[in-house]
Amino acid sequence: MATNNPVKPPEVPLQNPQKDDGGSVVLERRTQRVGPPQMYQVLMLNDDYTPMEFVVVVIQEFFGKDLQAATQIMLKIHLDGKGVCGVYSKDIAATKVDQVLEAAHKAGHPLKCVMEPVDF
Repeated sequence: MATNNPVKPPEVPLQNPQKDDGGSVVLERRTQRVGPPQMYQVLMLNDDYTPMEFVVVVIQEFFGKDLQAATQIMLKIHLDGKGVCGVYSKDIAATKVDQVLEAAHKAGHPLKCVMEPVDF
């Protein structure tokens, strides 16, 4: 059996307490403004081994682009060394990166895909 009596937690002082006519205490509600979540862009990096056709198929499958848009992104990757495939919240961007890397690994290609924060 416990020999010590339970300890009452300390009382937290109320912020901006106001008394109403009934003698009870009313707290003032403060609204908090939450900004939009940090967005991340998913980038594919160029290499000299992954076929362009594979890159186009991956962009279509995992990023929902049509053939023309996927081809344009693939050419940007090929010419500039990297290209943006999409902009997503952190969890979705991480999932997209994992999906691309897994598909490339299964197909035996060294395709690299990364995500980086978007600065607004």
